[in-house]
Amino acid sequence: MNCHACGAALAATAKFCHRCGAQVSGGQAAGWRAGLPWGVAGAAAGALLTVLAFRLGGSAGRGTGDAGGVEDGPLPASRIPPPDISQMSPEERATRLYNRVMSLHSQGKSDSAEFFLPMALQAYTMLPALDVDARYHVGVLDLTGGNAAAALAQADTIRRAVPTHLFGFMLRARALELTHDTPGALRAYRAFLQHEAAERARRRPEYADHVQNLDSFRDQAKQVTAGKSTRGR
Repeated sequence: MNCHACGAALAATAKFCHRCGAQVSGGQAAGWRAGLPWGVAGAAAGALLTVLAFRLGGSAGRGTGDAGGVEDGPLPASRIPPPDISQMSPEERATRLYNRVMSLHSQGKSDSAEFFLPMALQAYTMLPALDVDARYHVGVLDLTGGNAAAALAQADTIRRAVPTHLFGFMLRARALELTHDTPGALRAYRAFLQHEAAERARRRPEYADHVQNLDSFRDQAKQVTAGKSTRGR
């Protein structure tokens, strides 16, 4: 049989297309997604991650999106040939899925972003360890899904590891805004501005990967702390 979406030849037992990731007609996607609001069962995730193929953001390295609506200019998916993510490392796989969610979110395709969100979160749980950059990605994904508590947990973990790291303040401000804790968010914005110059002088690699997000957040932090109204998350 062939994929109804892209025409690729499929095995008789296939539930998803190995080329484009589309569900095979007659599959159980609805039941598979029901009851999986924030994660994907290990077996289902492992099977799906080995057959899905994506290329997003035009970046071979770390992700660049931000749940605050600031994106580092991902290329349209139609212009980028999809590689086989089964050949990628776990880190590359997680980054591709993160960029997928962020790209769809920035395009206003909330239903599609919601579909890929559990896969992206599961991909990060499959990593042997999470560095600060990976925790920032997970926090941003949590914010995209409206899970402020989970984003705050990532922010707190970052702050325990590196107390002045800017990503911790960014996640904290966004999450507290999401819960309408205006005073708390304001404190996070002020802390970001207090530590920004010294932190960026450290030239951490993850700051270079998210330079546009940092610049945009700094501008918003200045507006918020000056008492000016800004857009929401």
